[in-house]
Amino acid sequence: MKRRTYTAFIATMLAAISVFAQTNTGDMKGMDMGAKPVAEAKQQTHTATGTVKKADAKAGKVTLQHGPVASLNWPAMTMAFKVKDKALWPKLEDGKKVEIEFTKQGADYVVTGVK
Repeated sequence: MKRRTYTAFIATMLAAISVFAQTNTGDMKGMDMGAKPVAEAKQQTHTATGTVKKADAKAGKVTLQHGPVASLNWPAMTMAFKVKDKALWPKLEDGKKVEIEFTKQGADYVVTGVK
């Protein structure tokens, strides 16, 4: 009998907690619940001008010696970027001066455009 009472008590408490969790939104007043998730939010595009040091289409990366990137508060440096689209590779020749557009995707910086 005690076991049945315990089980009924626990079931009642779980149901009450579930109802409370579904209806208590007092802390979320004014929040736009229709907003896009962070993953779908538009990513900021950055630009850098520099010289292609190494274009490795097989690895999908380009190493660029670039000037400062004001939008990220970066100094001039040499770094590797992933390249999003295979159509960009003809513009990324070793030694060529380019202006790239790039975004942060996960832990990587990815070239999305080349001028």
